[in-house]
Amino acid sequence: MALRKPELMLDFGPDEWDLLLRIARRNRLLGRLAVVMTEAGKASQLPTKVQDHFLAAQVFVTHYQRTARWEINRILAALGGIDVPLVLLKGSAYIFAGLPPSRGRLLSDVDVLVPRGVLDDVEQKLLAHGWESVKLEEYDQRYYRTWMHELPPLRHPERLIEVDLHHTISPLTSRLSPDPEKLISDSIPLADTRLRVLQPVDMVLHSAVHLFHDGEFINGLRDLVDLTDLLQHFGQQAHFWEELVSRARLQGLLRPLFYTLRYTSRYLAADIPDSAMVAAGDDAPSGPVLYLMDHLIGAVIVPEHPDYPRQSRAVAHWLLYVRSHWLRMPPGMLLQHLLRKRIMSWRQRKASARSLA
Repeated sequence: MALRKPELMLDFGPDEWDLLLRIARRNRLLGRLAVVMTEAGKASQLPTKVQDHFLAAQVFVTHYQRTARWEINRILAALGGIDVPLVLLKGSAYIFAGLPPSRGRLLSDVDVLVPRGVLDDVEQKLLAHGWESVKLEEYDQRYYRTWMHELPPLRHPERLIEVDLHHTISPLTSRLSPDPEKLISDSIPLADTRLRVLQPVDMVLHSAVHLFHDGEFINGLRDLVDLTDLLQHFGQQAHFWEELVSRARLQGLLRPLFYTLRYTSRYLAADIPDSAMVAAGDDAPSGPVLYLMDHLIGAVIVPEHPDYPRQSRAVAHWLLYVRSHWLRMPPGMLLQHLLRKRIMSWRQRKASARSLA
């Protein structure tokens, strides 16, 4: 409610502020609340201690966004000898394009999309300039390189931000198969023409796929806020809604778009045209599935009291995690993957126990 009606925060007492600040920090939205109150011209009316929390959050956000900008700068320097379109995704795209979701937004990694044909060259360039693979287990390496839409994360030892190199936006084994070549060819150059971002409709659809198809909802509310920002911002452009539905239909992404329109409207009061909602509903799930999704999404999106965790929320997170893997892999591969990960986890716990003995 504080995100939708920030003026309500002016009447909060100490207990309400304590709870809100803890929830916002846990959901990575404290910086966003600070921006909302500053933009409303109300920040100076808040209690001094709350202003201090908001100021600290804004400093934190500024640091992380500066870190992301520097990481992109270093990537461009490393790739100086390769003529490759570097398409920024998610948080880094919002920041470099100056889009509304960048306001007060934290990010812990940099996601970039490159054509699959140059993926190996790009990786080798980064490795030669000091980046290292984060996933060192042989199975993890094979899992990423054979089945996923991205390489194992990279990290430079002098910096603490991960770089995820994507060659498409959905796992190769996924039930979704959007055309990455079209995403890249239709992307938009930024002021620095070495960098690009997805066109507006593709940016929305990628965020929708990330949250409602492949995501685990760890930052579900934050990601839903991102989607609401994108829809309200791009929705002011002529023909955006028609193009959004048409693109989703062309790329086979109507289902994640349906969920996006349904839940941004329900939880964050996004202004969605009826025509877009009806058109996206062409691929709505069956009644029982939608009933279940409504309950699961509600359980993970609505914040819980930090001192009184809800068992229903934990169960919902687990079910959505299982669902994301079910959509990501065929049944046989999924069973093999989960069994392998369970064995690896058991071995790691056993090794840890021996080291402490």
